[in-house]
Amino acid sequence: MIKEQIISAIKESYNCYHRLILVVGKSGEGKTTILKELHDEIKIPYINVNLELSRHLLDLSNRQRKLKVFECMLKLIDQKDPVTLLDNTEILFDVNLEQDPLKLLQLLSRDQCIIAAWNGEISGKMLTYAKQGHQEYRIYELNDEMVFSLNENRKSL
Repeated sequence: MIKEQIISAIKESYNCYHRLILVVGKSGEGKTTILKELHDEIKIPYINVNLELSRHLLDLSNRQRKLKVFECMLKLIDQKDPVTLLDNTEILFDVNLEQDPLKLLQLLSRDQCIIAAWNGEISGKMLTYAKQGHQEYRIYELNDEMVFSLNENRKSL
């Protein structure tokens, strides 16, 4: 059922400023399964961000890594594809990279629909990553983001 909701959201995303769809859930709740099924069933490109981005950043200095994250992400995403799946996005939260993961995903979703796994939770209008007190902890107020929460199995707009 959630796959069908995401497919419907892809169509809705064409009317949005940011064409970003987040699949939110804690580790082990099925984000990867859903993204891989979408990849297999409707042939949407699938990228394991942790694996691919770390390969691109490996030979760079710490300073260069911070500056090249967005550029490397653009290289990973084939801009000709109307939709791309981004899984295992935890590297974007690495404090050493000094990125704002939500803003980065929003920027990537300006020209194409990005469906990204988000390892966290939604509580009301608040989107979190990690637990409070953890060095990678993030909290965002949801505005017009399309979000599918696996821990509540509901869609938020």
